Amino acid sequence: MIPQQIDQAKKEEFAGRMAGVLNDGSLALMISIGHQTGLFDVMAKLPPSTSEQIAKSAKLKERYVREWLGAMVTGKVVECDPESGTYRLPPEHAASLTRAAGPENMALFTQYIPLLGNVEEGIIKSFRKGGGVPYSAYPKFQKLQSEDSSSIFDATLLQITLPLVPGLVERLKAGIDMADIGCGSGHAVNLMAKAFPKSRFTGYDFSKEGIAAGKAESRKLKLSNARFVAKDVSKLAERSRYDFLTTFDAVHDQAKPKKVLKAIARALKSDGIYLMVDIAASSNVHENLDHPLGTTLYTVSCMHCMTVSLALNGEGLGAMWGKQKALQYLNEAGFSKVEIKEVAGDIFNYYYIAGKN
Repeated sequence: MIPQQIDQAKKEEFAGRMAGVLNDGSLALMISIGHQTGLFDVMAKLPPSTSEQIAKSAKLKERYVREWLGAMVTGKVVECDPESGTYRLPPEHAASLTRAAGPENMALFTQYIPLLGNVEEGIIKSFRKGGGVPYSAYPKFQKLQSEDSSSIFDATLLQITLPLVPGLVERLKAGIDMADIGCGSGHAVNLMAKAFPKSRFTGYDFSKEGIAAGKAESRKLKLSNARFVAKDVSKLAERSRYDFLTTFDAVHDQAKPKKVLKAIARALKSDGIYLMVDIAASSNVHENLDHPLGTTLYTVSCMHCMTVSLALNGEGLGAMWGKQKALQYLNEAGFSKVEIKEVAGDIFNYYYIAGKN
């Protein structure tokens, strides 16, 4: 082997980057804790305060809060005044870290880091022996997905997402049949059912926990036009039943995505519309170099989306299947007309509006 000459400057630059990766990975864990304990929400409402005052307001133990603040200060998330011994969360930072920020709350998403860390051993085993890690290995995933999607749906579904489809809101007001495939906890279905009482809504998901959550929320809202069905959506046998069908970041997780899309096409009326919201990316890795969350999405894909599909002897499509493959699959399923739209501020998703005619 011919020895390669080392570019010392490049070596030092990369070593520095790796130190940054280690710091930022550690910071992500602490931000997740800050979100789950409510510390960011508390600090956003406090004036500069001591660790004792912050802990008291958050109803937490001071020693833990003090050490957490150390990570937040050195991570340049929280500001510290050494003379007064007080800590402050700048409002500019709170805008990305608190529940009040809604869909812009990035602290919520850091919870995926410890969740994925819990299955690392199973992922490594799958690297060596094949197969995948099953859904059952992610006991908190349904709850986390619900928190994640609910904040987005509350802020955008009725006001932004549905109006992307020309004439849809008017049709929903008049009364049509709609279904959400892979509905999770069913929050989107219930939001639409409440907003459009003349339409009829169905949520399908194989997760009994998710279906139970959807039914519970529907009862709480006293909705008579929403129903939830526990079902493997690849076996959906409905034909020409629905005027409008949706999937929200659900297709790429499926064991048999092509079969699911064909089932959706069959279930749709000839003049119906299918809205597929899925990850905004290219099918070609070199075209994702500038994706603002490319590394994160490939990681989540490898450690959840892809592996849960492979655990079911599925295709293992993965979150980053990309626009080119998505269009191919939609066309093969029977959707001859597909338009892709984007929503300002949403760096996660493309909005595919598909019809059979």
